[in-house]
This record gives sequence, structure tokens and C-alpha cells, in this order.
Amino acid sequence: MAEVTLTKVQKVYPGDVTAVRDVDLTIEDQEFLVLVGPSGCGKSTTLRMIAGLEEISGGDIHIDGVRVNDVPPKDRDIAMVFQNYALYPHKNVYKNMSFGLEMRRYPKDEIDRRVREAAEILDITELLHRRPKALSGGQRQRVAVGRAIVRKPKVFLFDEPLSNLDAKLRVQMRAEISKLHQRLQSTMIYVTHDQVEAMTMGDRIVVMLDGVIQQVAAPLEIYQHPANTFVATFIGSPPMNLITGSLEGEGDDLYFVNHSENGRLRLLPAQAASLRGCQNRPVILGIRAEDVSVAEGQPAGDGATTFAVDVDVVEPMGAETFVSTRWNDQPLIARIGNDVIPQAGTSIFLEARTSRFHFFDPETERALNPTC
Repeated sequence: MAEVTLTKVQKVYPGDVTAVRDVDLTIEDQEFLVLVGPSGCGKSTTLRMIAGLEEISGGDIHIDGVRVNDVPPKDRDIAMVFQNYALYPHKNVYKNMSFGLEMRRYPKDEIDRRVREAAEILDITELLHRRPKALSGGQRQRVAVGRAIVRKPKVFLFDEPLSNLDAKLRVQMRAEISKLHQRLQSTMIYVTHDQVEAMTMGDRIVVMLDGVIQQVAAPLEIYQHPANTFVATFIGSPPMNLITGSLEGEGDDLYFVNHSENGRLRLLPAQAASLRGCQNRPVILGIRAEDVSVAEGQPAGDGATTFAVDVDVVEPMGAETFVSTRWNDQPLIARIGNDVIPQAGTSIFLEARTSRFHFFDPETERALNPTC
């Protein structure tokens, strides 16, 4: 296994189109790292540069301490699993998995041992005689992964390998790949646009936008402490609610004000102390849907954490319900239980968990944590 290091890596296409900008990243030995972001953010380009399938325009890539900028893909000791499986249609599963080893002139008994070992790990032993056209999408993906396993590479690269599968198979294959990583204890770099895959699979997540890394951290760290508004809304379903307003002081108290009588929420003393420097300036309040609940009654006094909203859409999801509302004409989604389900077209009171508030700078869109 190996550590992978990217230092100031860039990719510029003809016409001065920059796909990846000055990426600095270290993937630790035996780590499962996920690159996630919307289409065109540079995640697949970054993966392909690591694989050697794209030339880098600047910077350095090291695999296991060796600079590989000019090393051909076949000599980098990596294995890649593609979105479209890339199986040979005229070869059966056994031959698809063994082909790379045959090209490297491994002994026949070694090839057979590795193929059958990988097939057993992936539970596809009974499929070794079949051709790809006789396999389901999930089975084909297992074969593609098996072809990578037999190589025993230093690094596994996955380029959106589950995007062609249906929802049920994606869930199943997510678990299979995670178990595979635990069993092989190998370095894996995984690209996806699906934030659920990123959250459930990665040891760490790299969130990218426009070729720039926005944040690198463990899944829960990114979810609970997003670095900016893009990360806040991209990671999590539904996205984090973002409400524009300002922070205003009154004595020792500090309030988030949504520019109306119904838009004043008192911050906790610790929050007020850390954000005092932002007093009387515009901010963006971020709050997750699960941190908003239906209040039992009308707010008392100034309604420190309670406010009235207009209900637009109610979406029962089984174990929970999503309620799309408007708070002074700003959209806000609440994730609530099924004890009290409001009706669309009505007004209700919501209660916010003040301790879970996030604040962002409207100009830079970066988090204002812990101080301004």
C-alpha cells in the first residue's frame, strides 16, 4: 500500500480553461478518501491525473514517495475501476479478471490463484464462466472491482463506479466496497457526485468546486462544521437552510435578526461572546432541517428561539416528514416527526436549536467560526 501526495497540482486545457487549481492533498496509507462535488468540479480530472490518464499542467504527484509526473499509467502500480465497467464483451469473467496479469506474464498458477481468491471475496465464483452480457449491472461492477483486486496494486482508484446502478444496488455496493477496504487495508481514492456515498464510505471527504478544494475533513466534521455556504448546502439532504439577516446587540444579549418583528432569535451566551465582533453587520444564518421542530405554542416574550412560518409543502417520508416553509419570504425546510404534521397553506410556529446555528460571511461565504 502507499501514500499519495499532490503538491500544487494543476490542469489547464487549451483555451486557458483551468479544470484543477493548485491542489494540495495527502492521501494517507490505507486511507479511503472520497472526492465529491458537482459535475465539472475537477474531481474526475484529479483522479485521472493520479492515474496518469491526464497530463498535469503543473505541480507534482508522488505515489509511495516516488514522483510519477512522467511515469506511464502501467508503471504507477495503480488499478482503476471505471463508471462504465470497461469489460471485454468477448471474454468471460475469468478472462476479464486475468487479462492484466497475463499481459504482465504472471505464471498461470499464480493467475488462477489470484482470480479465484478475488472471486471468492466478491462472491462471483459461480460467474467466472459467463460473459458480461449475461451479467446484471451489479455483477459487472463486481467483476470490474475483481479485475482491480487481482493486480494487488498500491492504490485503488474508483471513478463514480456506482452511478449506473439502481438505488437498491448502489446501497448494496457501497457496503461491499467499504467491507472490501476493511479487508484489504489498501489505499483507495473514490470519486462521486453523490454526497450520501461520500458520507457513508469515506474516512475523509474532499469537497471540490470549480477545480478548488473547499474543505477536507472527516464526514461528520464536514457535516457539523462546514467551511463555507457551498459545503453547507452540498453536504446533507435536504441542504442546510441559509437565512440572510444581521447580528444585533441588546445589553449582554446578541440576536440574529431576520429584518422583521417575527425574525429575532437570541443566541446562547457562549455564541454571543464569540460573535460579538460581528455585531451590527450582515450575516447568513445556517441551520439544518433536523434542528428545527414544530413548537408546542406561541413564543413567549421576544420568542428567543421560536418564530412563525407559512407552510408551502408537506412531504411525508415515512419515518419523518419534510416541511417546506417561508420565514419572512425566505425558504426554510424543517425535518419533523409524525406526531404533529401541519397542513400546507397554514401558519405554524417553529422552534430552532440555537446551539446548532452556523454563521457565514455574506461577502466571502466562509464560516464565522469561532469568532468574526
